[in-house]
Amino acid sequence: MKESMFDVLMYLFENYFYDDEPQPDRDSLETELFQAGFTRNEIHKAFDWLDGLAVYRQQDDAIAGSRRAVRVFTQEEMDRLDTDCRGFLLYLEQIGILGPVSRELVIDRVMALDYEEVDLDTLKWVILMVLLGQPGEEEALASMEDLLFEGSLQPLH
Repeated sequence: MKESMFDVLMYLFENYFYDDEPQPDRDSLETELFQAGFTRNEIHKAFDWLDGLAVYRQQDDAIAGSRRAVRVFTQEEMDRLDTDCRGFLLYLEQIGILGPVSRELVIDRVMALDYEEVDLDTLKWVILMVLLGQPGEEEALASMEDLLFEGSLQPLH
């Protein structure tokens, strides 16, 4: 079974992120993932990815006040995120789903994936995971879920 770190993240997302039940400890979760067929290497990469998401949340919010800032992508980011992905990020910012901080977190987590190039569907799932893990982003998360699962979008107020 050839699984990637992203497959582990998707498994966790589908089975635990929306669950209101108490979350199992990391060791129990690792055992469950291993029994589900994921390799220890991919499991550890996924945990590192989630740890990176948690660390970013704890950093100062220096970007928050820069609503009018222009985002210039590095060459490495452009290699990983094609024009459609970058355009989608801009679109989400324009309609208010992503702010500068959440956009940077999404880009950071995309760059942490072990993919040479990220497609639009993968980007959408990363955005959903990032918003789910951010306090105060409930409305943006709901709008992103509508966009992802129903293909519709109500304007944010």
